[in-house]
Amino acid sequence: MSAREVPGYCSFTKAIEHLGDRWSLLIVRQLGVFGPLGFNELTRSLPGRISRSVLIERLRRLETLGLVSRDESIGYRLTTVGTGLMPVLYALRGWAETWLPDDPAMMERDPDVVLGWLAQRVSKKHLPTEPVVLEFWPYEHDRHYWLVLQENLDPYGCLVDPLLDTGRYVYVQCALPTLLALARGRQRWSDACADGSLTATGEIGLCRRMTEWFAPITASMASAAD
Repeated sequence: MSAREVPGYCSFTKAIEHLGDRWSLLIVRQLGVFGPLGFNELTRSLPGRISRSVLIERLRRLETLGLVSRDESIGYRLTTVGTGLMPVLYALRGWAETWLPDDPAMMERDPDVVLGWLAQRVSKKHLPTEPVVLEFWPYEHDRHYWLVLQENLDPYGCLVDPLLDTGRYVYVQCALPTLLALARGRQRWSDACADGSLTATGEIGLCRRMTEWFAPITASMASAAD
């Protein structure tokens, strides 16, 4: 089946073509949050700088699409169609707050900080009796990072290979955003393994137990992470 034959693909493409620029969704968001706004009010409320000509063009497009209407007395406002887009924008905001709060380059600038966050997520009640080394291989670059876990010892991170028994290594591959989400308590290890955003190789028994070594995410942890 080609991309064009996937159900909903054409609708998705149309949405991106009409609304996928820098300003359109921001305009919808401002009107949805603040209600009707005059042209000058809308210009001032938008983050960043938008020229008058660009704002005029975007508003005309949104009017043509039926998302925005203009009233001489109150200014621009969302139509019923435009209001129906707000739950999508709130969902997008929630996704961004979960996945995009940290700069992935932080792992290169301050890897010891990220390893410290990972160590804080460890559940000390379920640690292995013999030392286990999690060796992280981010997809984005060739640098590796290590986290050492053992019962009755505080977990600690290493920027060089601790050179322990290689039979006790679990090799973890994932993208930097996934690693940061795990470190900040925004994603469960079990979910990352289940959806394929993280893969683990090494001794099978250790790989199966890996998710037990990290505490479940709680509301207080998620709040602290933010």
